Amino acid sequence: MNKNSTKPLNLFEYEKLAVECLSQMALDYYASGAWDEVTLRDNRTAFERYKLRPRILVDVSKRNFATQILGQPILMPLLIAPMAFQCLACPEGEIATARAARSSGVGMVLSTLSTKSIEEVADSCHSFDTASDVKPEAYRPALQWFQLYIHKDRGLTRALVERAYTAGYKALCLTVDAPVLGRRERDRHNEFVLPQGLQLANLVNMSGLNIPYQAGESGLFTYFAQQLDPAVTWKDLDWLQSLSPLPLAIKGILRGDDAARAVEYGAKAIVVSNHGGRQLDGAIASLDALAEVVKAVDGRAEILIDGGIRRGTDILKALALGAKAVLVGRPILWGLAVAGEAGVARVIDLLKDELDVAMALSGCASVEDIDNTILTATGNKSTTE
Repeated sequence: MNKNSTKPLNLFEYEKLAVECLSQMALDYYASGAWDEVTLRDNRTAFERYKLRPRILVDVSKRNFATQILGQPILMPLLIAPMAFQCLACPEGEIATARAARSSGVGMVLSTLSTKSIEEVADSCHSFDTASDVKPEAYRPALQWFQLYIHKDRGLTRALVERAYTAGYKALCLTVDAPVLGRRERDRHNEFVLPQGLQLANLVNMSGLNIPYQAGESGLFTYFAQQLDPAVTWKDLDWLQSLSPLPLAIKGILRGDDAARAVEYGAKAIVVSNHGGRQLDGAIASLDALAEVVKAVDGRAEILIDGGIRRGTDILKALALGAKAVLVGRPILWGLAVAGEAGVARVIDLLKDELDVAMALSGCASVEDIDNTILTATGNKSTTE
């Protein structure tokens, strides 16, 4: 952390500090969206269109925001979103993030394109649990999912699933909004490629894959074009689920009809997401799609959401619209860049504290008390009308 800076009080201040800690290529890779970045901005401003209608004279002397996701307990309704190449922010990368999630009692979704392997991340949390210097109160329930892309090489995809299952991950999170890679112009200007010494830790020992370099283009774009399968359809979900008993979460849904169909094909969770504004620019903000998805699923699967969450009030609004939990992405990277594992833990703590205050001031003593009656959309149109 910059020695002249004060301790960050919120996620926006972490972002400002992270600018000083990251290379321009890494910063642009983490921060950028597709094309004009309209959807990237809309993800944030969507939360501002909803206003809170607090209940008064409610006993909120004790607050509890623990919950369960697919039957696994977490201490607050938050998971760390799958994000590639975290070693660009900190040498320990995904291991530091996983340990912070573990100690904070929140979930983590590990990316296929991580710079620490499936096994390294799982083992780091196991070693945390068995460390002799860990105080009993530091133990937290672990919730780790593995995010998956279906590769053209189905044998490689099968091997990734089997490794995740063997390592103890609790669910597969299939990203479905990236048949091709969105055009992120900052990456193209930088000709983004992993620095020397970093690699695709989950893939390099299996097939020799790594992000290639093609002059004038993002190496990540070239990788997607060569390795990921744009022909994946609904019928491939049956095959994927045949590979392990892990429940399936589908990430990247923005329509009610797609959500309903995902449930019909066996999905146990839906992540409402536009990939952080990094795929189709001009796509609807995740929050604006949430109510339609919740209605279409009608309780048959658990609904989560990512995109634009920066305050505890944002989490409260997402839960009020029907999400079971939220996924947080870029702010975790800012904490990781500024202070490694401690920075990630601090970002989570800030959101936890803000959610605690927001719930108390809204008259909600537990997550079960949060519903859409505490919200009004812009223009004073109640969400209950």
